Amino acid sequence: MDATSSDTVKSAKNVTSQSAGQEVTKLEANSAIKQALGNGLQASIHMLSAKDGYLGDAAVKILMPEQAQKVEKALRAVGMGSLCDQFITSMNRAAETAVNEAGEVFVNSLSQMTINDAYNILLSGQEDAATSYFKTNTTAELSQRFTPVIESAMGENNVADYWTQLTSAYNRLPLSSKVETNLTTYVTQKAIDGLFVKVADQELKIRNNLGGSRSTDLLSKVFGWADKQK
Repeated sequence: MDATSSDTVKSAKNVTSQSAGQEVTKLEANSAIKQALGNGLQASIHMLSAKDGYLGDAAVKILMPEQAQKVEKALRAVGMGSLCDQFITSMNRAAETAVNEAGEVFVNSLSQMTINDAYNILLSGQEDAATSYFKTNTTAELSQRFTPVIESAMGENNVADYWTQLTSAYNRLPLSSKVETNLTTYVTQKAIDGLFVKVADQELKIRNNLGGSRSTDLLSKVFGWADKQK
């Protein structure tokens, strides 16, 4: 082992606190953060990829694009609410299909997380520090991976057909103006937004030990120590 590598290991093994009752090293912090985040990320994906994972959760449910809300309002007013509901359902089904693509992206991001990244996340005063880290480091790749899956899933769930029916019906109404929106881009972004809502929920559970989320001795030790640093 060369001198640089030796210094790195020694630095990583330095005790971060000797006054908190139990010693926590940066290596332990790194392992605990990755373990906790891995569990939380997989739980988020599992929840959202289930049927009604998006559709049945008001916090992440994909609604009409903002530009199309006037379409929805007008069509519901003339008794075409069921068509609007079918369209909304189809968008959410597409998101539920695509979210499984996040698994590999998150695994790759975790593998690239440095010891200092993990340590800073652990001791950050922000309860969504890990979520922010993943937003910064994975959003572009998530969008790239989600887009073709969303596009395919929208075809399988007849999103374009419902959209054509909606806009055609709306454009036949008096005084209507043409509405255009890129549905693939819209649904992709909303799917990613919803995913990070759930990731943030999981991070909050871990930081506050809600529902016994610190399920191992390492998690209890490291996060218990972090609590005392606040």
